[in-house]
Amino acid sequence: MSDFLRTPIEFLKGVGPNRADLLKTELGIFTFNDLLTYYPFRYIDKSNFTSVRETGPESPAVQIKGKIQSVRTVGQKRGARLVAKFSDNTGVIDLVWFKGIKWVKSNLKSGEEYVVYGKPSMYRSGLNIVHPEMETLEEFSKSVSGELQPVYHSTEKASNSWLNSKGIEKLMKILVDKLGNAYPETMSAELISQLRLIDKNTAVKNIHFPTNHELFQKAQLRLKFEELFFVQLGLLKMKVDHQKQIKGYIFNAIGDNFNGFYSNHLPFELTNSQKRVVKEIRADVGSGRQMNRLLQGDVGSGKTIVALLVMLIALDNNFQACLMAPTEILSNQHFEGLSELLSEMDVEVALLTGSTKKAARKLLHERLESGDLNILIGTHALLEDKVKFKNLGLVVIDEQHRFGVAQRSKLWRKNKYPPHILVMTATPIPRTLAMTFYGDLDVSVIDTLPPGRKPIKTIHKFDSNRLAVWGSVKQEIEKGRQVYIVYPLIKESEKLDYKDLMDGYESVRRDFPNQQISIVHGQLKAADKEYEMQRFVKHETQIMVATTVIEVGVNVPNASVMIIESAERFGLSQLHQLRGRVGRGAEQSYCILVTSYKLSSDGKTRMDTMVKTNDGFEISEVDLKLRGPGDIVGTQQSGMLDLKIADLVRDGEILQLARNAANVLLDEDPEMLLPKNTSILREFNRTKKRRIDWGRIS
Repeated sequence: MSDFLRTPIEFLKGVGPNRADLLKTELGIFTFNDLLTYYPFRYIDKSNFTSVRETGPESPAVQIKGKIQSVRTVGQKRGARLVAKFSDNTGVIDLVWFKGIKWVKSNLKSGEEYVVYGKPSMYRSGLNIVHPEMETLEEFSKSVSGELQPVYHSTEKASNSWLNSKGIEKLMKILVDKLGNAYPETMSAELISQLRLIDKNTAVKNIHFPTNHELFQKAQLRLKFEELFFVQLGLLKMKVDHQKQIKGYIFNAIGDNFNGFYSNHLPFELTNSQKRVVKEIRADVGSGRQMNRLLQGDVGSGKTIVALLVMLIALDNNFQACLMAPTEILSNQHFEGLSELLSEMDVEVALLTGSTKKAARKLLHERLESGDLNILIGTHALLEDKVKFKNLGLVVIDEQHRFGVAQRSKLWRKNKYPPHILVMTATPIPRTLAMTFYGDLDVSVIDTLPPGRKPIKTIHKFDSNRLAVWGSVKQEIEKGRQVYIVYPLIKESEKLDYKDLMDGYESVRRDFPNQQISIVHGQLKAADKEYEMQRFVKHETQIMVATTVIEVGVNVPNASVMIIESAERFGLSQLHQLRGRVGRGAEQSYCILVTSYKLSSDGKTRMDTMVKTNDGFEISEVDLKLRGPGDIVGTQQSGMLDLKIADLVRDGEILQLARNAANVLLDEDPEMLLPKNTSILREFNRTKKRRIDWGRIS
């Protein structure tokens, strides 16, 4: 980076010490480069004017050309406001200021032509714009260098010292005029030619002050592509280096365990998706490099049977395997399920959780170290230092996002060499997020359900339809089926007008006096929770009233109805996970979403999406658009990404383009040593210090 770009921000004309402090503390701008990469978040089309007659309270921000008719101060002291009557030849609108009244009043001139910009609203019966952006027509004509005017984020503290969007724009204009060719090229001539990219300096100038719409679009493409390209290059380079440096155990034998189970004990024919994934994993574990694979599959798609087949391959090669799950409930479910599947085979399976008694734990440790134990299933308890394997070759992690990075890496130290890693998730991850947050993992997807499973029918009902909902419940119970009823809260909240669990439980007891009811929530002790769960599993209770603790980990094929109360309180991903608790048997299952009539537009979209589709990946794409990447992957992880201009929701095509380009580059030149890639290597090394710790498993 050039010395010009590294120049401290206080040396820019118009900044000075006080503003420099605000730019640093409020906006994180320390250097000329920081300011130049402080991109606008939207633009005003300065070529487009709206008349007063066309303006209404529902209008977005508008730009109006007209004159000040009169100015007056209304109210006194703290309640004072300045009101100016502003008119064009179609009507009159009020301009209102609550701050800086004296200064604004002294600068307003009646009869002068102005251009005002702001969001119109109604006050009493009149239309107004509060704190409009405003300049004389003469100033406007001079300041507009293109059709689009940039708008920048600011803070209240910065804005009070004239570092609002307009103030930042003025500083940016001074800096962009000085820019010249200060940015060294970061792309290769080959990439620039192939993708028809404009040069970096032209892109920076036109992202702030677009000469025209065409150059603006080219500037966006260039800067977004560059940002995503180096993110993907970092991830893929990490993957290439890992494959080169970290050798893995070679599982080249497919023996009695795998073949015996596949031929004699497999409970159903594998789907084509499952067969494809097993083939991908077999190629990994036989390659001599450590496997790092993410297995995505919707609820009930058969990920666990794939994991078991891979564990049996490990056993055939004289290695042990372990499966780690985030909760005791899920660990127990895996243990019971795998024990049943392997009951007629000579395979030793054990369970280790926080509830495992001391004597049983001691025996388990001994059998694990001696190699008598083949498969260990458990929670975080697997990570304890006392847990030592004789020869751990495969680690399966279920719902890995629930484990911390440091926790996962402990599994590495359980053996002389790193085991193969298979990460499973039933949370469908949108393609753009998978490419970014799990971009250094190989990804497999099971995208079909096992045969015999009927799609769950999803219905949206309002509170007033409760009698009909209870009627459906009674019909299913009469058929011998079971029902989940899920509530969002445990205790009544004064602030939120939603049904809470305890109130719901009492209501269900009154309406179903002849039925046995389980109740499960996060505040129950683990033993009590397990007791209630087991009552439901054994069909001793017909209805389970619960919070989202049953989102993961309960497998009751006989349960055919999932009722979600106050469904508008849940995100799409959570609704989809909850729905996946039913539909696990051969009978038709139902998910009933119960909401109030007061639904936000996002709430309505969520309900409509759930009713329309059972496809978790389609749902995850809608969820991404509604919530953004931060809420889906977790704010801590998304904060690490800190993209300045690219948007994972809107820029999926550019992300794919960037990943493809990075793949091609590393296939041809893994160390980026060819002369044509000099500029890319220089930028790659420059950004290495601030590159994200992607929390890789190994």
